[in-house]
Amino acid sequence: MTITQLHYVLAVAEYQNFTLAAEKCFVTQPTLSMQIQKLEEELDIKIFDRNKKPIQLTEVGKRIVEQAKSIVNEADRIKDIVDQQKGFIGGDFRIGIIPTIMPTLLPMFLKNFIKKYPKVNLIVEEHTTEEIINRLQKGQLDAAIAATPLSEPDLKEVVLYYEPFVGYFPMEYRNDLKELTPDDLNINDILLLQDGHCFTNGILNICKASKLQPSQGFELTSGSFETLIRLANEGLGVTLLPYLHTLSLNESDKKNIIAFKDPKPSREVSLIYAKSELKVQIIDALRATILGVVKGAIAFQDVAIISPKVTK
Repeated sequence: MTITQLHYVLAVAEYQNFTLAAEKCFVTQPTLSMQIQKLEEELDIKIFDRNKKPIQLTEVGKRIVEQAKSIVNEADRIKDIVDQQKGFIGGDFRIGIIPTIMPTLLPMFLKNFIKKYPKVNLIVEEHTTEEIINRLQKGQLDAAIAATPLSEPDLKEVVLYYEPFVGYFPMEYRNDLKELTPDDLNINDILLLQDGHCFTNGILNICKASKLQPSQGFELTSGSFETLIRLANEGLGVTLLPYLHTLSLNESDKKNIIAFKDPKPSREVSLIYAKSELKVQIIDALRATILGVVKGAIAFQDVAIISPKVTK
């Protein structure tokens, strides 16, 4: 039994396809299949039921995969220990970012990071907060960026910044408003992202509403701020945006932005990782890079933090 064989088993278990698993492991499909077959012969069991499509784990295969995850993670940690001791900043680093942060934050820091740390292979994945928690706990992510606090006992949260919410109010909804308060918000006029986004949950918290009761004559399922802005521009309602998202708006759309009075409703954005994570040198490098680009963009100090609700 080898670590390589266990890597192949985990790949097939994840992708449920030998060809795709081989591509992800950068080997030929016959090589991967042969190594898994050798392992099955050594153990005298079948890990996969190849008669099912997609390929499924056998009952004993499920138990083997769970143990293999632990063995592979612990083996990978040996190299992490050596890298940490040498102060080496490099190697693969898998980071998850929630959809309402990815489009604005990633372009701000990615170029600077890969230029400063060329030996790090940063693998960026977009996931919901719930999926990020799950993947961090399973060791499938090294770190993540999401709205916090999450209050997960096995995860560490390092605050990066506090990002205020702002109102996006076209002229027909402004009513001479210069600054917003939560009392100025009518939940039935607000265009929201689809259920499950912690940003949407934060807005519902601001409005003290458990769910949206639409009165616009339609119901919207969208994961895009751009869609919300375009609908608001058509006179179909108002929306709230994260402050950093407004920096890339055109000058015409920026005229529809209204800030909140202090303390501004805001979300706490943090770098999250397992307390057992060893790649702290890369985590520290990420944090320093992100702080370097964000601190000049967000100058708000008096904020009121809106905690996300994560449904599990």
